[in-house]
Amino acid sequence: MNLSPEWVQEFRLHQIEAVHWSSVGKFDAPDIDLINWARENGHVIFTHDLDFGTLLALTKAESPSVIQIRTQNITIDHFAGILISTLLKNAAALEKGALLTLDEDKNRLRILPF
Repeated sequence: MNLSPEWVQEFRLHQIEAVHWSSVGKFDAPDIDLINWARENGHVIFTHDLDFGTLLALTKAESPSVIQIRTQNITIDHFAGILISTLLKNAAALEKGALLTLDEDKNRLRILPF
């Protein structure tokens, strides 16, 4: 819920299936509900919320994969190029289970569980 639904269209432009949480769940759902839904439906979570990495670590989860952005400018115009190229480069790891953390200058990939 912390990223614009317009990201869905940006993903689709690159042939990446995506849904915004607002179209499948309650806006005030706890993070664990998003994690469970993503795991059950084979989706990767894309977020600006750093809590998801903590939840993955605490639960020793093997899925779902999470992509988290650690920058203040999360607009599509600013970040889409970085995100899409990094996502495609790391697609195999994300399919297996990983936490991918991105900002303008670097990215970090951690394989699940950790």
